[in-house]
Amino acid sequence: MWFVFALLSSIFAAFTSILAKLGMEGVNSNLATAIRTVVVVLLAWFIVFITGSQDGIRQISSKGWLFLILSGCATGISWLCYYRALQLGEASRVVPVDKFSIVFTIILAFLILHEQIVWKKLIGILLITAGTFFMIL
Repeated sequence: MWFVFALLSSIFAAFTSILAKLGMEGVNSNLATAIRTVVVVLLAWFIVFITGSQDGIRQISSKGWLFLILSGCATGISWLCYYRALQLGEASRVVPVDKFSIVFTIILAFLILHEQIVWKKLIGILLITAGTFFMIL
């Protein structure tokens, strides 16, 4: 089931890029990010309440809160940078560089989470790196 959600995430991320590029014409990228963020917050809380998940908030540990807040900060900074890049560049060039986060995620997962990098992942990293730079040049 994780694959279905990951695939849907990828599809919606593609729409996000195109819709954002269309909607940002003449709009400051920081303002566009703020508007997008409000929509995301409202949608996320709506889903929390319709699924009855709000009771779980009491069970989040201090460590959980810390890392969720840090993740939120990283997301916000990522979105601000992404929207600025999207405003300045072509979506077909910005998005591959943004998706290069896959490589950074694998490296950080190795360093922080101690996940293994097997040959298959290493080859994938090299192919993603080559493909990313091939698409933007």
